[in-house]
Amino acid sequence: MPTGLQAWIAGARVRTLPAAVVPVLVGTAAARGVDGPLIAWRAVAAAVVALALQVATNYANDYSDGIRGTDDPGGRVGPVRLVGWGLKEPSSVKRAAMASFAVAGAAGLALTLAVGWELLVVGAASMLAGWFYTGGPRPYGYLGLGEVFVFVFFGVVATVGSTYVQVEEITGLSLLASVPVGLLATALLVTNNLRDIPGDTVAGKQTLAVRLGDERTRTLFVAMLVVALLLVVPVSIARPAALIALLAAVPALRPIRLVRSGAAGRDLIAVLGATGQVQLVFGVLLALGLAISA
Repeated sequence: MPTGLQAWIAGARVRTLPAAVVPVLVGTAAARGVDGPLIAWRAVAAAVVALALQVATNYANDYSDGIRGTDDPGGRVGPVRLVGWGLKEPSSVKRAAMASFAVAGAAGLALTLAVGWELLVVGAASMLAGWFYTGGPRPYGYLGLGEVFVFVFFGVVATVGSTYVQVEEITGLSLLASVPVGLLATALLVTNNLRDIPGDTVAGKQTLAVRLGDERTRTLFVAMLVVALLLVVPVSIARPAALIALLAAVPALRPIRLVRSGAAGRDLIAVLGATGQVQLVFGVLLALGLAISA
């Protein structure tokens, strides 16, 4: 069991952080060539917002699931649970979540002052969505809506928002590019929820995976990866070099093969890591292609 700083790092769920970095890369690249040069500090601030929101949501999830008893160590595999496994006091994990939200808010406020008040609304909505995913009296993550949250906020909002802070307008290219980004981010959550079907069923957590069942959840995971890759083709109509993102099909073969072969329990931890690698490779290549073609 990790202790001290290692426990906090583990609780932040580092393997999920590509979900925060990729949309900023893609959204910033989509802004290149639209209206003057890119503004570096805004891209950095957008990355800080995205990363801090991801970490905050992970800690908030840990806290809320822990105090509900959903993360009983006897029925769970996978990433470290700080509260559920008794590694940290619930109040400490809650404070860590609030501190991470505060970091996101500070960076977001700087962007709001530079760009416009509308970012304040988007930021507030993102924070509320992160907290109420598993927090509050009726967490929507327990109703099978977690995938919607991830797709919208770590796909569409983060990608389009990263373009918006550069050019101060919503572009069709960033909207289109946000869809595969969102699908790959959501695939990370689908992997988690597929692994946790047994424990979530016992705990009464009605995730989408619990509702769909094992086999259909596996089909959903594969479909998300395949569709994300296929959507590179329409993106390439505007920026032809975006086609290089199709090279991400190579690392995508491993998680697809593992999921289709029936990997379960701890074996799905490897799928989570491999899916994060696919998302990162895809995002870097797509951003590179978008930037080259601008």
